[in-house]
Amino acid sequence: MTEPAELMRGTLDLLILKAVSLGPVHGYGVLLRIEQISGGAFSIEQGSLYPALYKLEFTGMLAAEWGTSDSNRRAKYYQLTAAGRKRLREETTGWRRVVAAMAAALSARAEEA
Repeated sequence: MTEPAELMRGTLDLLILKAVSLGPVHGYGVLLRIEQISGGAFSIEQGSLYPALYKLEFTGMLAAEWGTSDSNRRAKYYQLTAAGRKRLREETTGWRRVVAAMAAALSARAEEA
């Protein structure tokens, strides 16, 4: 199991959008999916997740509809909207640039500076 990692500010929305992009899922399922796709590195608290889901739904990034969970309980299922897919693409591109720049900076040697 991977050692838990601390989320950087502003990354929860991106992780939620990615998790939901893999298929419609209810709120608690988003938590589980993020843990799964991060190899256990990210563990999201419900107190952080649900306000973020609400905000993403309110801003049009996610659409939601009520359904029944596997445990036969009423649950809100989320899916990406067109705006959510666009934001996911844009933020993914931005993060890839940041990761590449950080990797280059951290691999620099004294003789290269």
